[in-house]
Amino acid sequence: MQDLILYLGMAAIGYIIASRLRNSRDKFGWTGKVQTAAIIILVFTMGARMGSNSEVTDNLTSIGLYSFIITVVVMTVCVVFAILARKIVGVNRYGGVGEVNPADINHGSGHKGKGGFDRMTFIIVGAVAVGMGSGYLFVDRLFSDYDTFDSAAGLAIKIGLCVMLFFVGFDLGMEGTVFSNMRKMGIRVFVFPLATIVGSLAAAALCSVFLPLGLRESLAVGAGFGWYSLAPGMILESGLVTASAISFMHNVMRELFGIIFIPVVAQKVGYVESICLPGAAAMDVCLPIVEKYTNGNVAVYSFISGLIVSLAVPVLVPIMLG
Repeated sequence: MQDLILYLGMAAIGYIIASRLRNSRDKFGWTGKVQTAAIIILVFTMGARMGSNSEVTDNLTSIGLYSFIITVVVMTVCVVFAILARKIVGVNRYGGVGEVNPADINHGSGHKGKGGFDRMTFIIVGAVAVGMGSGYLFVDRLFSDYDTFDSAAGLAIKIGLCVMLFFVGFDLGMEGTVFSNMRKMGIRVFVFPLATIVGSLAAAALCSVFLPLGLRESLAVGAGFGWYSLAPGMILESGLVTASAISFMHNVMRELFGIIFIPVVAQKVGYVESICLPGAAAMDVCLPIVEKYTNGNVAVYSFISGLIVSLAVPVLVPIMLG
């Protein structure tokens, strides 16, 4: 509970400070670089912690398989929940209310920008790989015992999480449009992030039946909602090293698979359903993909959905951990 208050408090402080500095927005272009550096250091440290732990390295193949299975099940169930939610609130497959407006249909043949994966995704995967290799090869040489390293890494992770959440709040406060957008969309704006949250947790609970994860650990993994730099650290602080490793890989896969399958789901299933795939990443990395394959209204849904799902992570992960 103390950590939860700390993390949410850092985000609130960032929001309050930024809301008073909006007129000087041009002076804060460097905050994105700070966030990127914090993420790289954080995931490198997580990788080193996993690489130095024999419980993880001895079961790396199975961890990757479990992460893949959880990701596929979670994303599939979320699409089903989004379809049901859309029909319940009377939103058509193109994000409009009532009859389909032909102007809302994106008839484009594909991505309008450069194809391929987001560069940051490669950086993240590379950082965790280097971290794991460094942890496996050098920790026992640089530290007298594993507990000393584990304690130092835990402190670094907590500091990194605080820095990240501060700047998440800072960015939201600098924009200052989040709440006005939510009011414009009305009550329907809460339906789709709710479908993403409930669908993810239901799928995670289902996975606990046939995977060697307890219900508590599986729900905590599912409650990461694609936020690979936050949820694994919180799980790791609870001493669940294997669950943390699965959480990290699952959340990275969820973002990667979101980038790949948003166009497919948007065209074959529905525009609104596509925003549930990446979870938290619907508000940032995957937002341009959503906009290019859907329309402006769905892009607003995507941003707000990703925001609400992101805010749910520091609340639900500790709750699921008990």
